[in-house]
Amino acid sequence: MKLFVFPLLVDENINIQVVKSLTKKGRNVSTVAGEGLAGRDDVDVLRHAHSQNRVVITHDSDFGALATRAGEPFTGIVYLRPGHISPAFVMEMIQELELIEADIKTPFIVVAERRSDIMRVRLRLTERD
Repeated sequence: MKLFVFPLLVDENINIQVVKSLTKKGRNVSTVAGEGLAGRDDVDVLRHAHSQNRVVITHDSDFGALATRAGEPFTGIVYLRPGHISPAFVMEMIQELELIEADIKTPFIVVAERRSDIMRVRLRLTERD
């Protein structure tokens, strides 16, 4: 299953142009602001995403820690590194991730790190309780 077939919840640290691009491509996208979660704790965002079976897209590593160390239930997390950069750079990363054919089942964590023209991707599948 491809990564971006899942409904998405885009964190507030992702540029709105990325949200617009994903929506234009026909992706099922909600935003933290649109869901009334702006400024709320990451745990609230993660719980809300999970309640709607959405995958969180973020530049914030705290989501992975909440899922793995704190044991918060989650559907999926896509952590894009580095963060707070141009929307075009982020969309290029997402386009590369869209090409990945992997047996992705929830819950999962994807860490994508791009330096120059090289992108490194780690996929962690976790088991449900």
